[in-house]
Amino acid sequence: MNKSFSDAEGLIAEIADKLETLNTGYQDVILCPPYVYLEMATDIAEDSIFNVGAQNLNEHDSGAYTGEISGPMLNSMEVEYCIIGHSERRKYYGEDNALLAKKVDAALRNEIRPIFCCGEVLSEREEIRHFEVVKKQLNESVFHLSAEEFQQVIIAYEPVWAIGTGVNATPDQAQEMHAYIRQLIALKYGEPLASETSILYGGSCNALNAHELFSQADVDGGLIGGASLNADDFLKIVTSF
Repeated sequence: MNKSFSDAEGLIAEIADKLETLNTGYQDVILCPPYVYLEMATDIAEDSIFNVGAQNLNEHDSGAYTGEISGPMLNSMEVEYCIIGHSERRKYYGEDNALLAKKVDAALRNEIRPIFCCGEVLSEREEIRHFEVVKKQLNESVFHLSAEEFQQVIIAYEPVWAIGTGVNATPDQAQEMHAYIRQLIALKYGEPLASETSILYGGSCNALNAHELFSQADVDGGLIGGASLNADDFLKIVTSF
């Protein structure tokens, strides 16, 4: 929840312009601005090489849910992705695994690719329950999908204790969890689909640590928060592969 309309427009336009000069043929860049800037973002995206995603959606397609945004609304604006289950949604708005499963379903039936977030809080890691927590989140929110449906899902691992704290997981910690997630996907859907699934790292990823994180075998990219608010910093991350 950052930036005025003019500031957001300037940031997205700057990213779009600079992306044209970079060798980004092997990366997918997705910008997920607040709802009120989505149409502006999709307009700019028409002449650029980035895609647009939303930060959330309602589990219902329409109805008396004042203040909410539905999958059909997003689809009608050519929004192709949606973040689902971000740790802040879980923490501040009480979104649990069952609700998030409905949101995943809502995205897919409206031809929107979910970027599904999972991850543990500090106490869960200290209690050595981080694998158990992430497994439960995946089992209860995305593993009900068919293989064909799951092909559309992107997973983002967020060690919640590292988000906005300036303390990121070490590359070894990130790799360990990403490899575990990929193993769970393989057990559920088979090795070929697991190898094709993009698993992103989110949690104080920035221009200084992105290359080392992205160099890990099972880290396919990043879910970038505060570091995306500056075009140059964000683009350094984009080119860190």
